[in-house]
Amino acid sequence: MRHEYRPPSPRRSRLTRRGRLALFLGMLLAIGAGVLIPMLPGEEAPEKPRQLLIPEGWRAPQVYAAIDRELKLPAGSAKAAVATAALDLPAEAKGNPEGYLFPATYPVTSNSTPATVLRYMVQTAREKLATKAVADGGEAHGMTPYQTATLASIIEAEADTRADMGKVARVVHNRLAKSMPLQMDSTINYALNRSTVDTKLSETRIDSPFNTYERQGLPPTPIDSPGLEAMAAAVAPTPGDWLFFVTVKAGDTRFSATYEEHKKHVAEFNRNRAAAGRAEAGAPGDAS
Repeated sequence: MRHEYRPPSPRRSRLTRRGRLALFLGMLLAIGAGVLIPMLPGEEAPEKPRQLLIPEGWRAPQVYAAIDRELKLPAGSAKAAVATAALDLPAEAKGNPEGYLFPATYPVTSNSTPATVLRYMVQTAREKLATKAVADGGEAHGMTPYQTATLASIIEAEADTRADMGKVARVVHNRLAKSMPLQMDSTINYALNRSTVDTKLSETRIDSPFNTYERQGLPPTPIDSPGLEAMAAAVAPTPGDWLFFVTVKAGDTRFSATYEEHKKHVAEFNRNRAAAGRAEAGAPGDAS
């Protein structure tokens, strides 16, 4: 009988303690992030970020105050940080972040500083203004991204509703095209550091680069933090020949192509204001 050659059976290797540990760790790495590894005793859970909300239309001082409150810092801390935060602002801004503190919800933790939060806001604004749609739209109207942000900030302040933003933008573009002063109360409010719908004749004569009653063109800087809808309206305004508008009452803004038509709407606005004043005073004959 012929004997066939059979190779010897392999010996079962025995893993050392170090080898077993290495194999176990390798298996965990292969499985990936789906495995939850319990925390070691005494190890702290990751900090849950807090949410800092910056609404559309806020001015820089309001943003600074919100940062200080959320980070529990003395008032003025965020404003002071602007000078050393190395913000990525366009040269036209001359170091002023107004209009580039993008409205959004930002995560903050105990490691956040005014500088890191401000840089995040400016970076977000630059990204939004760097989109092809905004860049192409601004260029079509002969505007730089900074001018687009400035126009969008006026739209944000002036439009009574989001639906009106495109029409407000059209009024601004039409006035710029005709070399007419913009005559926007929002820029007067910015110059006087207030918010109101009551602008006196004497206030339209103040000596300020933000006085768009006396000076032609856009103001030198944005006047608030515009949102995406305002930026979209700035580069893609609603078609129309309007040169004037007035909000007669909440939710009812009238747009006009002629001054005669505009005066009628202003008269209605004044009547509504007068009626509201009588109602507040409890005058006889009111509808309350």
